[in-house]
Amino acid sequence: MSDTGDQDRDMGPAPDSPAGPLDEAARARLAAEGLDASEWGNGPGDRYLAHRHDYDKVIVCTEGRIDFWLRELERTARLEPGDRLELPSNTLHEATVGRAGVRCLEAHLPPGTLPRRVLHRPGWALGAD
Repeated sequence: MSDTGDQDRDMGPAPDSPAGPLDEAARARLAAEGLDASEWGNGPGDRYLAHRHDYDKVIVCTEGRIDFWLRELERTARLEPGDRLELPSNTLHEATVGRAGVRCLEAHLPPGTLPRRVLHRPGWALGAD
């Protein structure tokens, strides 16, 4: 298992595999909101230690699983394919990747763009909201 430390790190490109229909649907929905998403991926069991960002962040899982522990809210948001997580700037969070790894799309926004609450939207990319 690898830990990323408590600072941002370049997650690098997503694992080599073609974008599937879910990836394309998620990109299209994000683009319709004016969001330009980049793609990243991590291997099984990778962890991100507790940290904050000075920007708002939207994450959409397209493959695998990742659990975000929201320490100050004392809850976990599990992202599986199609799920979306909105993290306002300065939200303390850490994450653990599931057994099959994970691929996500991520967009950054200026701080204060998102409402000041974490929003977990299961099935968002599948039109479930």
